Amino acid sequence: MFQNKNKKQEKQKKPRVLSIGTRRPVVIALWALLICAFAFAVYKDFTAVDTHTVHETTVVQEEVTDTNAIESFVTNFAKVYYSWEQSADSIEQRAENLKYYLTDELQALTADTVRSDVPVSSKVEDVQIWSVEEIGDKVYKIVYSVSQNVINGEESSVITSVYEVSVYVDDAGDMVIIQSPTVTGKSQKSDYVPKAAEPDGTVSAQESTEITEFLTTFFTLYPAATEQELSYYVSGGALPVIGNDSYVFAGVVNPVFTKNGDAVTANVAVQYLDQRTGMTQVSQFALQLRQVDGNWKII
Repeated sequence: MFQNKNKKQEKQKKPRVLSIGTRRPVVIALWALLICAFAFAVYKDFTAVDTHTVHETTVVQEEVTDTNAIESFVTNFAKVYYSWEQSADSIEQRAENLKYYLTDELQALTADTVRSDVPVSSKVEDVQIWSVEEIGDKVYKIVYSVSQNVINGEESSVITSVYEVSVYVDDAGDMVIIQSPTVTGKSQKSDYVPKAAEPDGTVSAQESTEITEFLTTFFTLYPAATEQELSYYVSGGALPVIGNDSYVFAGVVNPVFTKNGDAVTANVAVQYLDQRTGMTQVSQFALQLRQVDGNWKII
């Protein structure tokens, strides 16, 4: 019985194994594709462009415009525009000279600004340019003041007024005034008050006395001192050579000392008598001092 069973099992067919010959066309094609892909990958690796993100920073440089020519042009114009004698010839000559500055339209507009039947003459004493501002393509606004000596009969007075004009400047640098002198205001005194230096107790009374004595000695010699003499008191060219013996030292005013580490900051006003003018000149200094080999020195 067991023998029959074993015989039946032996008679059962073994499972079929599908095998593909290594020389079949499909296998060859697959290997060729794999080799080509590998070769292409190696090629790309050697020839690839090294790319990376570039962060560009744009630096905007402010263009500085030389306005000297514009200022000179307006100054010369003002000397012509605000000067005349009480005569028809002078007024006619003024109108002729203004042709070099004004457009034809402005010449017609300002033709009657000065009349010969008005018994007044004017002479320009001073012209000051307060600001030059570019307000359009090749167009500049200029604010200026004029001091005039106005003569009316036997009386004369100096008056100062502020005006603005617009000037067009072409590519060749030629200029023309395109706005009639218009009354305006000039800059006024600012109410800004800088913070005053105050002692903070970091410098002892003894150090304050020593530094004050040092500064008194130094500033007595400073105006007329040579570079060699300054080197005993100043290091690194911290103060320039003046080379003027007209200034006579008068005193150190309100020195304020503060200390940071081994350096002392001295804010001080120094009075000098100018022997040439008789005026007392007050100079303000903010100095850094340090002890070098036991002596104070301006650094």
